[in-house]
Amino acid sequence: MNRAILSTILIGLSTLPIRAEISHGENDLVLGDFEGESYDPWTATGDAFGTGPARGSLASQMPVTGFHGARLANSFHGGDDSTGTLTSPPFAIERNHIAFLIGGGKRPGKLELQLVIDGQVVLGSTGTQDKPGGTEALEPGFWDVRRFKGKTATLRIIDEAKGGWGHINVDHIVQMDAKPPGLWNELSVNVSGEAPYLLIPIRNGAPKRTFTLRVDGKVVARNDIELAEADDADWYAPMDLGPWKGKDIYLRVDRLSPDPAALDRIVRSREPRPDPKPYSEPLRAQYHFSSARGWLNDPNGCVFYNGEYHLFYQHNPYGITWGNMHWGHAVSPDLVHWKELGDALFPDDTGMMYSGSAVVDWKNTSGFGKDGKPPLILFYTAAGDEYTQCLAWSTDGRTFTKYAENPVVKQVTHGNRDPKVIWHEPTKQWVMAVYVELNKVHTIHFHTSPDLKHWTFASKTDGFFECPDLFELPVDGDPAKKKWVLTAASSEYQVGSFDGKAFKPETPMLPGHRGKGFYAAQSFSDVPDGRRVFIGWWQTETKGMPFNQSMSLPLELNLVTTPDGPRLTFTPVKELEKLRVKTLDFGNSDYPFKLPRGAAMSLTIADADLYEMRVEFEPGDAEQFEIELRGHAIAYDMKTQQLIVNGHAAAAPLIGGRQRMTLYCDRNGLEVFASDGQCYIPMPGNADPKKRSFSLSSKTGTPLIHAFELHELRSALQR
Repeated sequence: MNRAILSTILIGLSTLPIRAEISHGENDLVLGDFEGESYDPWTATGDAFGTGPARGSLASQMPVTGFHGARLANSFHGGDDSTGTLTSPPFAIERNHIAFLIGGGKRPGKLELQLVIDGQVVLGSTGTQDKPGGTEALEPGFWDVRRFKGKTATLRIIDEAKGGWGHINVDHIVQMDAKPPGLWNELSVNVSGEAPYLLIPIRNGAPKRTFTLRVDGKVVARNDIELAEADDADWYAPMDLGPWKGKDIYLRVDRLSPDPAALDRIVRSREPRPDPKPYSEPLRAQYHFSSARGWLNDPNGCVFYNGEYHLFYQHNPYGITWGNMHWGHAVSPDLVHWKELGDALFPDDTGMMYSGSAVVDWKNTSGFGKDGKPPLILFYTAAGDEYTQCLAWSTDGRTFTKYAENPVVKQVTHGNRDPKVIWHEPTKQWVMAVYVELNKVHTIHFHTSPDLKHWTFASKTDGFFECPDLFELPVDGDPAKKKWVLTAASSEYQVGSFDGKAFKPETPMLPGHRGKGFYAAQSFSDVPDGRRVFIGWWQTETKGMPFNQSMSLPLELNLVTTPDGPRLTFTPVKELEKLRVKTLDFGNSDYPFKLPRGAAMSLTIADADLYEMRVEFEPGDAEQFEIELRGHAIAYDMKTQQLIVNGHAAAAPLIGGRQRMTLYCDRNGLEVFASDGQCYIPMPGNADPKKRSFSLSSKTGTPLIHAFELHELRSALQR
């Protein structure tokens, strides 16, 4: 690995203790002291800053302290939802530093004191408050502006933020040569170069530092990172600079230790990780997808495009807890072997990249296709001060461009999110389902569009929370009998009809999965053989690892007739069978056979830890049928027709007097399918590497075994 140290700290910003005064000499130049009745010669726009400087706190504001003199620039006029700017007249940079006092909300790009040169923001500082409570105290800070000496600049204070801590306080801006001691509050480093990755040292639980990536003067990503500022990294997170090769790239980091060498621990690399054996950690799932580094949650943008299955997902590449939501990206030829690519969407000034979906625009209704190639369109929620629905597009499935006229659907209520887009063939239009909390009621709003860019509200339905999905399925495989299914994050669903505008349920709300830790599942669009393939976030905790959480198995969904009406079934996709290495059995068993009463039929499975098991049985006179697999306890109660997995019980009816079960066991848990898929129990839990046994038993009675298979599986990981 190339570990050439990052060099040349170009710009710095430093802070002093909260109540320290900025002292300056007779040669220092005051740029703004805000001591007059008006802001003159500064220019104000909007209503946030009022008609003149504030005398400390404004109406409904906590006590403001730490400002200089009697007044300050305070954007709380009208409360947190007011917006505006305050701009200085042009001035020449004649000193080494610009010092100031600053406080208020921490909203980089939205609440900032900015230094602007030739129309570009070259430096920016924000407040420190991003949680309820906090303090309105101003803190002193300064910029190192030596490399800008002789240039003409302006200062701009912006308030484009709404909601809690949606304001900024600034005072006493001075040009000076002296550099006060204290914490470095911001450092900027030029990271342009040939090596495509920065490896950022992470210490889990360390104070978060805001990293802003600016390319050719534009912010392309902003993340809060638990930076290891000493030589105590738990792991290294890669930052991929490849998409901007050859461009002017700056990385800005706020509030570092007094030793600016903290940035020297960020290293350049031609490889995305420092470990020679990626995906080799002891708690790494072997055929459930997990990201190489960082946190993972909701699957996003599940689609088949250009001969590959694409799995996007909520990803924090710089931490093992939720945050910094990117869209991670992986591709697979077969739903089993996944190759992780770089992140596709990055947090920016519009907010974090929340969940959404993807479609192939086969008819190029959007106009984004070119050279006869249909575009792949991603729909996501930009979760900033407002929550809006946006799109990005690609014609190669690798590089994505955010639509210049985003958002395509504006905020309805704060927190509306998770756009799921489908093509509705009967009405020849696109349909978007979006979660909206309206008047304290969870709703799904449906919009329609001819071109994916212009959307019209059509209808709403109540009772579903987050991550909607909408699809049509044949009942019992009969294409002449189709029904629509509406589901959401919990996997609860309703069956009904959909005319392109409104969903009309024909069933009550029905349970989806019957286990634990399965959430925000999404179905793949454009699957070539027409199957409805479903994959969910599997909440598998991996403490001590540089990654966290995983995806469920890919599942095939079908609708079947039951005495209670049409119901969904969940079964593992057939492609998983290619992982089979060898089959284990009990010897020369002829089927059917009776399982001996009170005795256990067991196998030793010492050489591997990955298994698939299939069994078909009928109760006979047995009361309970029990399976033990690598420490997992599975029991079927014949009287109650319940399946019990590690103490968790769920209804699993006999079908035709028999029970057919499939189990998949990985290092991070167990997924159990029963009643021909009507009962699906995901059960996360890290397997004990010392527990390798398998057994079938019945304490009372003799169930009749009609079929049994135990397959040892190989890893699906690309090492």
